[in-house]
Amino acid sequence: MKKLMIAVGVSVLLGACAGGMGMSGSGGMSSNPMVGGAAMYPTKDIVDNAVNSKDHTTLVAAVKAAGLVDTLKSPGPFTVFAPTNEAFAALPAGTVDTLLKPENKPTLTKVLTYHVVPGRMDGPALMSAINAGGGKAVLKTASGGTLTATMSGGNVWVTDAKGGTAMVTIANVYQSNGVIHVINKVLLPG
Repeated sequence: MKKLMIAVGVSVLLGACAGGMGMSGSGGMSSNPMVGGAAMYPTKDIVDNAVNSKDHTTLVAAVKAAGLVDTLKSPGPFTVFAPTNEAFAALPAGTVDTLLKPENKPTLTKVLTYHVVPGRMDGPALMSAINAGGGKAVLKTASGGTLTATMSGGNVWVTDAKGGTAMVTIANVYQSNGVIHVINKVLLPG
């Protein structure tokens, strides 16, 4: 059954900052949140952690099909907005199967890299960018597109190029090569 997800509010993000969860790697980051029923280790890379999350099996299969494993195992750093299996399941019927076909690898790669922002943008950095932008932060993705992050109702929302929005449900999952923020929708490039 659906697990209770952590809503990301200002207090959670600022609490993470006050708790010593800085942006400089794994130092002082010993208590990552559980994701998909699995411990996430700040000493492991994005791929090595993601494969253990039962909520991200579709994302992991897509990363493998797109040939992005080596990229997401590299030093980075990367900020990944990671859609859950439920987010992929909410796409129109057949979409995931179609994207996973070898002939659609360029499209799949574009969709996946649209969820990646170069650099380590943890919750405190994201909140700072939102505040500096007067309530919104425009983030340049690895695919060359943009995402817009905002705060509403105590949650961080990410809006894609098509106007679709995803809520960050688990923030600040630190990795050796970046940070993951779990989201509840798949983001689509323009």
